[in-house]
Amino acid sequence: MIIVPDTSVILDGRFSKYIESHQVDEIIIPEAVVAEIEHQANSGRSSGEAGLQELIKIKRISDSSVIDISYYGKRPSPSDIRYANLGEIDDLVRNVAQDNGATLITGDRVQADVAISKGIETLYLEPRSATSMRIEDFFDEGTMSVHLKAGLPVLSKKGRPGMMTLERSDRVLDERELEEISYDIVERAKNTRDCFIEMEELGATVVQLMDYRIAITKPPFSDRFEITAAHPVKKMELDDYGVSSSIKDRLNEAEGILVAGAPGAGKSTFVQAIAEYYNSNGKIVKTMEKPRDLQVSDDITQYTALSGDMAKTGDILLLVRPDYTIFDEMRTTDDFRVFSDLRLAGVGMIGVVHASRTIDAIQRFIGRIELGVIPQLVDTVIHIDAGEVSEVFMLHFKVKVPSGMAEADLARPVIEVYNHLDNQLAYEIYTFGEQVVVMEVTKSKRSPANKLAIKSIEDEIHRMMPGIDVRVEMSGSNRATVYTDSYDKPFIIGKKGRNVSKLEQRLGIKIDVKTDEEGKKEVPVEIKVLKKYINLTLDRIYANRTLAFYLDDEELFTSTLSKKAILRVEKKSDLGQDIIHGVKMKKFLYAVPI
Repeated sequence: MIIVPDTSVILDGRFSKYIESHQVDEIIIPEAVVAEIEHQANSGRSSGEAGLQELIKIKRISDSSVIDISYYGKRPSPSDIRYANLGEIDDLVRNVAQDNGATLITGDRVQADVAISKGIETLYLEPRSATSMRIEDFFDEGTMSVHLKAGLPVLSKKGRPGMMTLERSDRVLDERELEEISYDIVERAKNTRDCFIEMEELGATVVQLMDYRIAITKPPFSDRFEITAAHPVKKMELDDYGVSSSIKDRLNEAEGILVAGAPGAGKSTFVQAIAEYYNSNGKIVKTMEKPRDLQVSDDITQYTALSGDMAKTGDILLLVRPDYTIFDEMRTTDDFRVFSDLRLAGVGMIGVVHASRTIDAIQRFIGRIELGVIPQLVDTVIHIDAGEVSEVFMLHFKVKVPSGMAEADLARPVIEVYNHLDNQLAYEIYTFGEQVVVMEVTKSKRSPANKLAIKSIEDEIHRMMPGIDVRVEMSGSNRATVYTDSYDKPFIIGKKGRNVSKLEQRLGIKIDVKTDEEGKKEVPVEIKVLKKYINLTLDRIYANRTLAFYLDDEELFTSTLSKKAILRVEKKSDLGQDIIHGVKMKKFLYAVPI
Protein backbone atom coordinates (compact mmCIF):
# COMPACT_ATOMS: atom_id res chain seq x y z
CA MET A 1 0.00 0.00 0.00
CA ILE A 2 1.37 3.38 -1.06
CA ILE A 3 0.21 6.32 1.05
CA VAL A 4 0.59 10.11 0.86
CA PRO A 5 0.04 12.17 4.05
CA ASP A 6 -1.10 15.80 4.04
CA THR A 7 -0.05 18.43 6.58
CA SER A 8 -2.99 17.93 8.95
CA VAL A 9 -2.11 14.35 9.98
CA ILE A 10 1.59 15.10 10.39
CA LEU A 11 1.13 18.18 12.59
CA ASP A 12 -0.86 16.34 15.25
CA GLY A 13 0.88 12.95 15.17
CA ARG A 14 -2.00 10.95 13.68
CA PHE A 15 0.11 9.76 10.75
CA SER A 16 2.92 8.20 12.82
CA LYS A 17 0.29 6.40 14.95
CA TYR A 18 -1.29 5.07 11.76
CA ILE A 19 1.90 3.64 10.20
CA GLU A 20 2.88 2.02 13.51
CA SER A 21 -0.33 -0.02 13.54
CA HIS A 22 -0.99 -0.70 9.80
CA GLN A 23 0.77 -2.50 6.96
CA VAL A 24 2.39 0.10 4.71
CA ASP A 25 4.70 -0.56 1.75
CA GLU A 26 5.71 2.96 0.77
CA ILE A 27 5.32 6.51 2.05
CA ILE A 28 5.48 9.48 -0.32
CA ILE A 29 5.71 12.82 1.48
CA PRO A 30 4.86 15.81 -0.74
CA GLU A 31 7.49 18.56 -0.82
CA ALA A 32 4.57 20.96 -0.38
CA VAL A 33 3.88 19.44 3.06
CA VAL A 34 7.53 19.80 4.10
CA ALA A 35 7.59 23.41 2.89
CA GLU A 36 4.43 24.32 4.83
CA ILE A 37 5.72 22.74 8.06
CA GLU A 38 9.10 24.44 7.60
CA HIS A 39 7.38 27.80 7.06
CA GLN A 40 5.34 27.39 10.24
CA ALA A 41 8.44 26.42 12.25
CA ASN A 42 10.40 29.42 10.90
CA SER A 43 7.47 31.61 11.92
CA GLY A 44 7.82 30.42 15.51
CA ARG A 45 4.54 28.51 15.54
CA SER A 46 4.25 25.59 17.95
CA SER A 47 2.47 23.50 15.33
CA GLY A 48 5.39 23.89 12.90
CA GLU A 49 7.98 22.73 15.41
CA ALA A 50 5.76 19.80 16.35
CA GLY A 51 5.47 18.94 12.64
CA LEU A 52 9.26 18.83 12.20
CA GLN A 53 9.58 16.44 15.13
CA GLU A 54 6.86 14.28 13.57
CA LEU A 55 8.76 14.11 10.24
CA ILE A 56 11.83 12.88 12.12
CA LYS A 57 9.71 10.29 13.93
CA ILE A 58 8.21 9.07 10.62
CA LYS A 59 11.75 8.61 9.23
CA ARG A 60 12.76 6.53 12.27
CA ILE A 61 9.65 4.33 12.00
CA SER A 62 10.25 3.76 8.27
CA ASP A 63 13.90 2.80 8.90
CA SER A 64 13.00 0.30 11.64
CA SER A 65 10.05 -1.15 9.71
CA VAL A 66 11.76 -1.26 6.30
CA ILE A 67 9.15 1.05 4.77
CA ASP A 68 10.26 2.92 1.67
CA ILE A 69 10.00 6.67 2.14
CA SER A 70 10.50 9.34 -0.50
CA TYR A 71 9.73 12.99 -1.19
CA TYR A 72 7.88 14.04 -4.32
CA GLY A 73 6.48 17.06 -6.09
CA LYS A 74 7.42 20.70 -6.40
CA ARG A 75 7.93 23.06 -3.48
CA PRO A 76 5.15 25.64 -3.30
CA SER A 77 5.82 29.22 -4.26
CA PRO A 78 5.60 32.01 -1.63
CA SER A 79 2.17 32.89 -2.98
CA ASP A 80 1.04 29.23 -2.59
CA ILE A 81 2.06 29.34 1.09
CA ARG A 82 0.46 32.77 1.56
CA TYR A 83 -2.82 31.44 0.20
CA ALA A 84 -2.63 28.01 1.85
CA ASN A 85 -5.99 28.62 3.54
CA LEU A 86 -7.51 28.93 0.07
CA GLY A 87 -6.46 25.38 -0.81
CA GLU A 88 -3.34 25.94 -2.93
CA ILE A 89 -1.12 23.54 -0.95
CA ASP A 90 -3.93 21.01 -0.54
CA ASP A 91 -4.18 20.91 -4.32
CA LEU A 92 -0.44 20.18 -4.66
CA VAL A 93 -0.78 17.32 -2.15
CA ARG A 94 -3.75 15.81 -4.02
CA ASN A 95 -1.74 15.93 -7.25
CA VAL A 96 1.07 13.92 -5.61
CA ALA A 97 -1.38 11.19 -4.56
CA GLN A 98 -3.05 11.17 -8.01
CA ASP A 99 0.28 11.07 -9.94
CA ASN A 100 1.52 8.07 -7.94
CA GLY A 101 -1.74 6.13 -7.65
CA ALA A 102 -1.45 6.38 -3.89
CA THR A 103 -3.95 6.66 -1.06
CA LEU A 104 -4.25 10.15 0.43
CA ILE A 105 -4.21 10.18 4.24
CA THR A 106 -5.80 13.32 5.68
CA GLY A 107 -7.38 14.66 8.84
CA ASP A 108 -9.02 17.56 7.00
CA ARG A 109 -12.66 16.83 6.16
CA VAL A 110 -12.75 19.35 3.30
CA GLN A 111 -9.54 17.93 1.81
CA ALA A 112 -10.98 14.41 2.03
CA ASP A 113 -14.24 15.37 0.30
CA VAL A 114 -12.45 17.22 -2.53
CA ALA A 115 -10.06 14.28 -3.07
CA ILE A 116 -12.91 11.75 -3.18
CA SER A 117 -14.78 13.94 -5.69
CA LYS A 118 -11.69 13.79 -7.94
CA GLY A 119 -11.53 9.99 -7.73
CA ILE A 120 -8.50 9.84 -5.46
CA GLU A 121 -8.34 6.95 -2.98
CA THR A 122 -8.70 8.68 0.38
CA LEU A 123 -8.51 7.70 4.04
CA TYR A 124 -9.79 10.18 6.64
CA LEU A 125 -8.28 9.89 10.13
CA GLU A 126 -10.31 11.15 13.08
CA PRO A 127 -8.63 13.76 15.32
CA ARG A 128 -6.29 12.34 17.93
CA SER A 129 -7.76 12.61 21.43
CA ALA A 130 -5.43 10.95 23.96
CA THR A 131 -2.23 12.67 25.12
CA SER A 132 0.11 12.12 28.04
CA MET A 133 0.11 15.66 29.50
CA ARG A 134 -2.70 18.22 29.71
CA ILE A 135 -2.87 21.71 31.09
CA GLU A 136 -5.97 20.83 33.15
CA ASP A 137 -3.83 18.51 35.30
CA PHE A 138 -2.26 21.56 36.96
CA PHE A 139 -5.60 23.01 38.15
CA ASP A 140 -7.84 22.28 41.10
CA GLU A 141 -11.06 23.97 42.26
CA GLY A 142 -9.27 26.94 43.82
CA THR A 143 -6.66 27.58 41.11
CA MET A 144 -7.06 30.81 39.14
CA SER A 145 -3.96 30.58 36.97
CA VAL A 146 -0.92 28.39 36.33
CA HIS A 147 2.50 29.61 35.15
CA LEU A 148 4.79 27.03 33.55
CA LYS A 149 8.29 28.09 32.53
CA ALA A 150 11.06 25.82 31.27
CA GLY A 151 13.59 24.98 33.99
CA LEU A 152 11.63 26.70 36.78
CA PRO A 153 9.15 25.45 39.42
CA VAL A 154 5.45 25.43 38.55
CA LEU A 155 3.66 28.48 39.98
CA SER A 156 -0.07 28.57 40.79
CA LYS A 157 -2.30 31.45 41.85
CA LYS A 158 -5.08 30.31 44.15
CA GLY A 159 -8.04 32.08 45.72
CA ARG A 160 -10.08 34.85 44.13
CA PRO A 161 -9.49 38.48 43.06
CA GLY A 162 -8.27 40.46 46.04
CA MET A 163 -7.46 37.33 48.07
CA MET A 164 -4.87 35.46 46.04
CA THR A 165 -1.86 33.44 47.14
CA LEU A 166 1.04 32.30 44.97
CA GLU A 167 2.08 28.68 45.47
CA ARG A 168 5.41 27.30 44.26
CA SER A 169 5.53 23.59 43.39
CA ASP A 170 8.57 21.33 43.70
CA ARG A 171 7.88 20.14 40.16
CA VAL A 172 10.18 21.57 37.47
CA LEU A 173 9.28 21.12 33.79
CA ASP A 174 11.81 21.05 30.98
CA GLU A 175 11.30 22.41 27.48
CA ARG A 176 10.38 19.00 26.05
CA GLU A 177 7.52 18.63 28.54
CA LEU A 178 6.26 22.13 27.77
CA GLU A 179 6.38 21.30 24.05
CA GLU A 180 4.21 18.25 24.71
CA ILE A 181 1.68 20.27 26.71
CA SER A 182 1.54 23.06 24.11
CA TYR A 183 1.19 20.50 21.33
CA ASP A 184 -1.85 19.02 23.06
CA ILE A 185 -3.35 22.48 23.63
CA VAL A 186 -2.98 23.56 20.00
CA GLU A 187 -4.28 20.33 18.53
CA ARG A 188 -7.34 20.18 20.75
CA ALA A 189 -8.07 23.81 19.94
CA LYS A 190 -8.07 22.88 16.24
CA ASN A 191 -10.27 19.85 16.57
CA THR A 192 -12.60 20.51 19.51
CA ARG A 193 -15.85 22.43 19.47
CA ASP A 194 -15.86 25.72 21.42
CA CYS A 195 -12.05 25.89 21.34
CA PHE A 196 -10.14 28.46 19.30
CA ILE A 197 -6.64 29.55 18.35
CA GLU A 198 -7.15 33.28 18.87
CA MET A 199 -3.68 34.41 17.77
CA GLU A 200 -0.54 32.79 16.35
CA GLU A 201 2.51 34.95 15.74
CA LEU A 202 6.28 34.57 15.83
CA GLY A 203 6.99 33.20 19.29
CA ALA A 204 3.46 33.64 20.67
CA THR A 205 0.20 31.66 20.50
CA VAL A 206 -3.04 32.51 22.33
CA VAL A 207 -5.62 29.74 22.72
CA GLN A 208 -9.09 29.59 24.23
CA LEU A 209 -9.46 25.95 25.29
CA MET A 210 -12.99 25.62 26.65
CA ASP A 211 -12.87 27.87 29.74
CA TYR A 212 -9.07 28.04 29.87
CA ARG A 213 -7.34 31.11 28.41
CA ILE A 214 -3.81 30.08 27.48
CA ALA A 215 -0.78 32.04 26.27
CA ILE A 216 2.16 30.05 24.85
CA THR A 217 5.38 32.02 24.37
CA LYS A 218 8.90 31.09 23.33
CA PRO A 219 12.09 32.74 22.07
CA PRO A 220 12.60 35.16 20.41
CA PHE A 221 9.45 36.70 21.93
CA SER A 222 10.14 35.45 25.48
CA ASP A 223 13.42 34.48 27.08
CA ARG A 224 12.27 30.89 27.68
CA PHE A 225 9.47 28.56 26.69
CA GLU A 226 6.49 29.48 28.86
CA ILE A 227 2.80 28.55 29.16
CA THR A 228 0.40 30.71 31.18
CA ALA A 229 -3.16 29.48 31.66
CA ALA A 230 -6.04 31.24 33.46
CA HIS A 231 -9.28 29.66 34.55
CA PRO A 232 -12.34 31.18 36.30
CA VAL A 233 -12.71 29.82 39.83
CA LYS A 234 -16.42 30.54 40.14
CA LYS A 235 -19.15 31.76 37.83
CA MET A 236 -20.78 34.67 39.63
CA GLU A 237 -24.30 36.04 39.44
CA LEU A 238 -25.16 39.68 39.97
CA ASP A 239 -26.75 38.91 43.35
CA ASP A 240 -23.45 37.39 44.51
CA TYR A 241 -21.94 40.90 44.45
CA GLY A 242 -24.52 42.17 46.92
CA VAL A 243 -25.47 45.08 44.68
CA SER A 244 -28.33 47.23 45.92
CA SER A 245 -31.68 47.55 44.20
CA SER A 246 -30.73 51.11 43.17
CA ILE A 247 -27.69 49.79 41.27
CA LYS A 248 -29.88 47.19 39.55
CA ASP A 249 -32.30 49.97 38.63
CA ARG A 250 -29.36 51.91 37.23
CA LEU A 251 -28.28 48.91 35.13
CA ASN A 252 -31.82 48.61 33.78
CA GLU A 253 -31.77 52.28 32.72
CA ALA A 254 -28.16 52.51 31.55
CA GLU A 255 -27.22 52.12 27.89
CA GLY A 256 -23.54 53.03 27.95
CA ILE A 257 -21.63 51.32 30.77
CA LEU A 258 -17.91 51.14 31.52
CA VAL A 259 -16.60 48.46 33.87
CA ALA A 260 -13.19 49.53 35.13
CA GLY A 261 -10.53 48.09 37.40
CA ALA A 262 -6.90 47.12 37.65
CA PRO A 263 -5.66 43.94 35.91
CA GLY A 264 -6.84 40.90 37.87
CA ALA A 265 -9.46 42.87 39.82
CA GLY A 266 -12.34 40.71 38.53
CA LYS A 267 -13.75 42.86 35.72
CA SER A 268 -14.43 40.02 33.30
CA THR A 269 -16.16 37.95 35.98
CA PHE A 270 -18.43 40.92 36.77
CA VAL A 271 -19.39 41.60 33.13
CA GLN A 272 -20.25 37.89 32.79
CA ALA A 273 -22.71 38.41 35.64
CA ILE A 274 -24.14 41.52 33.92
CA ALA A 275 -24.48 39.61 30.62
CA GLU A 276 -26.41 36.81 32.34
CA TYR A 277 -28.55 39.36 34.21
CA TYR A 278 -29.60 41.04 30.97
CA ASN A 279 -30.10 37.68 29.27
CA SER A 280 -32.36 36.46 32.07
CA ASN A 281 -34.45 39.63 31.66
CA GLY A 282 -35.24 38.88 28.03
CA LYS A 283 -32.49 40.96 26.42
CA ILE A 284 -30.47 39.86 23.37
CA VAL A 285 -26.81 39.95 24.43
CA LYS A 286 -23.67 39.51 22.30
CA THR A 287 -19.99 39.87 23.14
CA MET A 288 -16.91 41.24 21.35
CA GLU A 289 -13.77 39.57 22.70
CA LYS A 290 -10.23 38.71 21.73
CA PRO A 291 -9.69 36.12 23.09
CA ARG A 292 -13.21 34.81 23.67
CA ASP A 293 -12.81 33.88 27.33
CA LEU A 294 -16.03 35.09 28.97
CA GLN A 295 -17.91 32.16 30.51
CA VAL A 296 -21.47 32.87 29.40
CA SER A 297 -24.49 30.73 28.56
CA ASP A 298 -25.11 29.39 25.06
CA ASP A 299 -27.84 32.02 24.52
CA ILE A 300 -25.12 34.68 24.37
CA THR A 301 -23.13 34.64 21.12
CA GLN A 302 -19.43 35.46 21.45
CA TYR A 303 -17.79 37.27 18.52
CA THR A 304 -14.09 37.89 18.00
CA ALA A 305 -12.27 40.31 15.69
CA LEU A 306 -13.45 39.55 12.15
CA SER A 307 -10.33 39.20 9.97
CA GLY A 308 -8.44 40.66 12.92
CA ASP A 309 -10.50 43.88 12.90
CA MET A 310 -13.07 44.73 15.60
CA ALA A 311 -14.52 47.40 13.30
CA LYS A 312 -15.72 44.64 10.97
CA THR A 313 -17.21 42.83 13.96
CA GLY A 314 -19.02 46.07 14.76
CA ASP A 315 -20.44 46.14 11.23
CA ILE A 316 -21.93 42.68 11.77
CA LEU A 317 -23.38 43.72 15.13
CA LEU A 318 -25.07 46.71 13.50
CA LEU A 319 -26.92 44.20 11.32
CA VAL A 320 -27.66 41.84 14.23
CA ARG A 321 -28.66 44.81 16.44
CA PRO A 322 -28.58 43.21 19.93
CA ASP A 323 -29.99 44.96 22.99
CA TYR A 324 -26.59 44.90 24.70
CA THR A 325 -23.03 44.14 23.60
CA ILE A 326 -20.14 43.37 25.96
CA PHE A 327 -16.82 44.74 24.61
CA ASP A 328 -14.04 42.94 26.51
CA GLU A 329 -11.46 44.57 26.60
CA MET A 330 -11.01 48.05 25.08
CA ARG A 331 -7.39 49.11 24.70
CA THR A 332 -6.68 50.86 21.41
CA THR A 333 -8.13 54.04 19.95
CA ASP A 334 -9.90 51.92 17.32
CA ASP A 335 -11.61 49.94 20.11
CA PHE A 336 -12.99 53.13 21.65
CA ARG A 337 -14.20 54.32 18.25
CA VAL A 338 -15.99 51.02 17.57
CA PHE A 339 -17.64 51.27 21.00
CA SER A 340 -18.72 54.82 20.15
CA ASP A 341 -20.10 53.92 16.71
CA LEU A 342 -22.21 51.08 18.12
CA ARG A 343 -23.46 53.16 21.02
CA LEU A 344 -24.45 56.10 18.79
CA ALA A 345 -26.26 53.64 16.53
CA GLY A 346 -28.50 52.69 19.45
CA VAL A 347 -26.85 49.49 20.70
CA GLY A 348 -26.52 49.21 24.49
CA MET A 349 -22.80 48.86 25.24
CA ILE A 350 -20.80 47.55 28.20
CA GLY A 351 -17.10 48.24 27.75
CA VAL A 352 -14.32 46.77 29.90
CA VAL A 353 -11.23 48.95 30.47
CA HIS A 354 -8.12 48.84 32.62
CA ALA A 355 -8.20 51.75 35.07
CA SER A 356 -6.90 52.04 38.62
CA ARG A 357 -9.50 54.74 39.47
CA THR A 358 -13.12 55.09 38.39
CA ILE A 359 -12.56 58.53 36.83
CA ASP A 360 -9.61 57.19 34.79
CA ALA A 361 -12.01 55.02 32.78
CA ILE A 362 -13.75 58.17 31.51
CA GLN A 363 -10.43 59.85 30.79
CA ARG A 364 -9.56 57.00 28.43
CA PHE A 365 -12.11 58.54 26.02
CA ILE A 366 -10.66 62.07 26.22
CA GLY A 367 -8.55 62.88 23.16
CA ARG A 368 -10.06 59.94 21.30
CA ILE A 369 -13.66 61.13 21.18
CA GLU A 370 -15.00 64.70 21.08
CA LEU A 371 -15.58 65.81 24.68
CA GLY A 372 -19.23 66.80 24.25
CA VAL A 373 -20.10 63.38 22.83
CA ILE A 374 -18.80 61.38 25.82
CA PRO A 375 -22.01 61.67 27.93
CA GLN A 376 -23.96 60.28 24.97
CA LEU A 377 -21.66 57.26 24.93
CA VAL A 378 -21.21 56.59 28.65
CA ASP A 379 -23.81 57.19 31.34
CA THR A 380 -22.54 54.78 34.03
CA VAL A 381 -19.08 53.75 35.25
CA ILE A 382 -18.65 50.80 37.62
CA HIS A 383 -15.31 50.25 39.35
CA ILE A 384 -14.32 46.73 40.44
CA ASP A 385 -11.74 46.30 43.17
CA ALA A 386 -10.72 42.91 44.62
CA GLY A 387 -13.72 41.26 42.98
CA GLU A 388 -16.26 43.68 44.45
CA VAL A 389 -18.19 46.75 43.26
CA SER A 390 -16.34 49.65 44.90
CA GLU A 391 -17.82 52.71 43.12
CA VAL A 392 -20.58 53.58 40.68
CA PHE A 393 -20.45 56.92 38.85
CA MET A 394 -23.10 58.58 36.67
CA LEU A 395 -22.50 61.18 33.94
CA HIS A 396 -24.65 64.22 33.16
CA PHE A 397 -24.09 67.05 30.67
CA LYS A 398 -24.83 70.70 31.54
CA VAL A 399 -23.93 74.23 30.54
CA LYS A 400 -22.87 75.95 33.78
CA VAL A 401 -20.14 77.84 35.58
CA PRO A 402 -17.65 75.22 36.88
CA SER A 403 -17.38 74.84 40.63
CA GLY A 404 -15.19 77.51 42.20
CA MET A 405 -15.74 80.06 39.44
CA ALA A 406 -17.99 83.01 40.15
CA GLU A 407 -18.26 85.00 36.93
CA ALA A 408 -21.35 84.22 34.84
CA ASP A 409 -19.46 84.78 31.60
CA LEU A 410 -17.24 81.77 32.49
CA ALA A 411 -20.16 79.39 31.88
CA ARG A 412 -19.33 76.52 29.52
CA PRO A 413 -20.38 72.92 28.71
CA VAL A 414 -19.53 70.72 31.71
CA ILE A 415 -19.69 66.94 32.16
CA GLU A 416 -20.78 66.31 35.74
CA VAL A 417 -19.72 63.02 37.32
CA TYR A 418 -21.85 61.99 40.29
CA ASN A 419 -21.26 59.25 42.83
CA HIS A 420 -24.33 57.04 42.53
CA LEU A 421 -24.14 55.85 46.14
CA ASP A 422 -24.63 59.31 47.71
CA ASN A 423 -25.65 61.31 44.61
CA GLN A 424 -22.85 63.80 45.33
CA LEU A 425 -20.97 65.64 42.58
CA ALA A 426 -17.47 64.09 42.49
CA TYR A 427 -15.82 65.47 39.33
CA GLU A 428 -16.34 68.05 36.59
CA ILE A 429 -14.89 67.72 33.08
CA TYR A 430 -14.67 70.83 30.88
CA THR A 431 -12.36 72.86 28.67
CA PHE A 432 -10.33 75.78 30.01
CA GLY A 433 -8.43 77.61 27.32
CA GLU A 434 -6.93 74.86 25.21
CA GLN A 435 -6.96 72.33 28.07
CA VAL A 436 -9.42 69.57 28.84
CA VAL A 437 -9.76 69.55 32.60
CA VAL A 438 -10.86 66.67 34.84
CA MET A 439 -11.29 68.39 38.18
CA GLU A 440 -12.19 66.76 41.47
CA VAL A 441 -14.85 68.77 43.30
CA THR A 442 -13.52 69.26 46.85
CA LYS A 443 -13.89 71.67 49.75
CA SER A 444 -10.22 72.58 49.91
CA LYS A 445 -9.19 76.16 50.60
CA ARG A 446 -7.63 76.43 47.18
CA SER A 447 -10.60 75.72 44.91
CA PRO A 448 -10.29 73.50 41.82
CA ALA A 449 -10.91 76.54 39.64
CA ASN A 450 -8.08 78.44 41.33
CA LYS A 451 -5.68 75.53 40.92
CA LEU A 452 -6.63 75.29 37.26
CA ALA A 453 -6.23 79.02 36.70
CA ILE A 454 -2.80 79.01 38.36
CA LYS A 455 -1.60 76.12 36.21
CA SER A 456 -3.02 77.66 33.03
CA ILE A 457 -1.26 80.97 33.69
CA GLU A 458 2.03 79.22 34.42
CA ASP A 459 1.71 77.07 31.27
CA GLU A 460 0.94 80.10 29.06
CA ILE A 461 3.90 82.06 30.41
CA HIS A 462 6.23 79.10 29.92
CA ARG A 463 4.89 78.62 26.40
CA MET A 464 5.37 82.29 25.46
CA MET A 465 8.61 82.80 27.40
CA PRO A 466 10.40 79.47 28.02
CA GLY A 467 12.78 79.39 30.98
CA ILE A 468 11.10 82.11 33.05
CA ASP A 469 10.39 81.07 36.65
CA VAL A 470 7.12 82.39 38.08
CA ARG A 471 4.79 81.92 41.06
CA VAL A 472 1.08 82.63 40.71
CA GLU A 473 -1.49 83.53 43.36
CA MET A 474 -5.23 84.02 42.79
CA SER A 475 -6.95 86.99 44.42
CA GLY A 476 -10.46 86.10 43.29
CA SER A 477 -12.08 84.07 40.53
CA ASN A 478 -10.87 86.41 37.77
CA ARG A 479 -7.76 88.11 39.11
CA ALA A 480 -4.23 86.80 39.61
CA THR A 481 -0.81 88.03 40.66
CA VAL A 482 2.32 86.71 38.95
CA TYR A 483 5.53 86.86 41.00
CA THR A 484 8.94 86.65 39.33
CA ASP A 485 12.43 88.14 39.75
CA SER A 486 13.18 91.74 38.84
CA TYR A 487 15.06 90.68 35.68
CA ASP A 488 12.15 88.70 34.16
CA LYS A 489 9.34 91.07 35.17
CA PRO A 490 9.73 93.37 32.07
CA PHE A 491 9.63 90.35 29.71
CA ILE A 492 6.34 89.14 31.19
CA ILE A 493 4.76 92.59 30.97
CA GLY A 494 6.13 93.24 27.48
CA LYS A 495 6.47 96.50 25.61
CA LYS A 496 3.54 98.74 26.56
CA GLY A 497 2.04 95.76 28.40
CA ARG A 498 1.51 93.67 25.24
CA ASN A 499 2.56 90.32 26.68
CA VAL A 500 0.44 90.53 29.80
CA SER A 501 -2.49 91.79 27.70
CA LYS A 502 -2.24 88.70 25.51
CA LEU A 503 -2.29 86.49 28.60
CA GLU A 504 -5.36 88.29 29.93
CA GLN A 505 -7.21 87.94 26.63
CA ARG A 506 -6.38 84.24 26.26
CA LEU A 507 -7.35 83.31 29.82
CA GLY A 508 -10.07 85.84 30.63
CA ILE A 509 -8.30 86.79 33.90
CA LYS A 510 -6.88 90.12 35.08
CA ILE A 511 -3.14 89.68 35.78
CA ASP A 512 -0.78 91.78 37.92
CA VAL A 513 2.98 91.23 37.67
CA LYS A 514 5.24 91.74 40.73
CA THR A 515 8.76 90.82 41.77
CA ASP A 516 9.55 88.18 44.41
CA GLU A 517 10.55 90.94 46.78
CA GLU A 518 6.97 92.17 46.61
CA GLY A 519 5.46 88.87 47.72
CA LYS A 520 6.21 85.50 49.26
CA LYS A 521 7.86 82.87 47.06
CA GLU A 522 6.77 79.22 47.03
CA VAL A 523 9.83 76.99 47.19
CA PRO A 524 9.44 73.45 45.74
CA VAL A 525 10.24 70.58 48.10
CA GLU A 526 11.68 67.23 47.00
CA ILE A 527 10.16 64.35 48.99
CA LYS A 528 11.98 61.05 49.50
CA VAL A 529 10.32 58.34 51.64
CA LEU A 530 12.86 56.07 53.31
CA LYS A 531 12.40 53.08 55.61
CA LYS A 532 12.04 55.10 58.83
CA TYR A 533 12.19 58.73 57.74
CA ILE A 534 10.94 61.19 55.15
CA ASN A 535 13.62 63.49 53.72
CA LEU A 536 12.48 66.94 52.60
CA THR A 537 15.15 68.49 50.36
CA LEU A 538 15.24 72.10 49.10
CA ASP A 539 17.66 74.09 46.98
CA ARG A 540 21.02 74.64 48.76
CA ILE A 541 20.46 78.41 48.73
CA TYR A 542 17.97 77.84 51.58
CA ALA A 543 20.51 76.09 53.83
CA ASN A 544 20.32 77.21 57.49
CA ARG A 545 17.23 79.31 56.72
CA THR A 546 13.84 79.17 58.44
CA LEU A 547 10.81 78.29 56.26
CA ALA A 548 7.12 77.58 56.72
CA PHE A 549 5.94 74.36 55.07
CA TYR A 550 2.52 74.14 53.42
CA LEU A 551 0.38 71.30 52.02
CA ASP A 552 -1.78 73.05 49.45
CA ASP A 553 -2.92 76.11 51.50
CA GLU A 554 -2.68 74.41 54.91
CA GLU A 555 0.38 75.33 56.98
CA LEU A 556 1.96 72.21 58.49
CA PHE A 557 4.98 73.48 60.47
CA THR A 558 7.91 75.90 60.58
CA SER A 559 11.51 74.73 60.75
CA THR A 560 15.12 75.75 60.14
CA LEU A 561 16.97 73.69 57.54
CA SER A 562 20.38 72.06 57.95
CA LYS A 563 23.47 73.24 56.12
CA LYS A 564 22.58 70.72 53.38
CA ALA A 565 19.05 72.18 53.10
CA ILE A 566 17.56 68.83 54.18
CA LEU A 567 14.89 68.28 56.81
CA ARG A 568 14.28 64.79 58.25
CA VAL A 569 10.80 63.81 59.54
CA GLU A 570 10.01 60.54 61.32
CA LYS A 571 7.79 58.46 59.09
CA LYS A 572 5.60 57.16 61.95
CA SER A 573 5.04 60.59 63.49
CA ASP A 574 1.75 62.46 63.03
CA LEU A 575 3.54 64.97 60.80
CA GLY A 576 5.09 62.20 58.73
CA GLN A 577 1.72 60.52 58.25
CA ASP A 578 0.15 63.85 57.23
CA ILE A 579 2.83 64.32 54.57
CA ILE A 580 2.46 60.76 53.20
CA HIS A 581 -1.35 61.08 53.09
CA GLY A 582 -1.13 64.47 51.38
CA VAL A 583 1.23 63.15 48.70
CA LYS A 584 -1.10 60.21 48.03
CA MET A 585 -3.96 62.69 47.62
CA LYS A 586 -1.75 64.57 45.10
CA LYS A 587 -1.57 67.69 47.24
CA PHE A 588 1.23 70.21 46.62
CA LEU A 589 3.94 70.42 49.31
CA TYR A 590 5.94 73.65 49.28
CA ALA A 591 7.82 75.98 51.61
CA VAL A 592 7.88 79.77 52.03
CA PRO A 593 10.94 81.61 53.45
CA ILE A 594 10.25 83.55 56.64
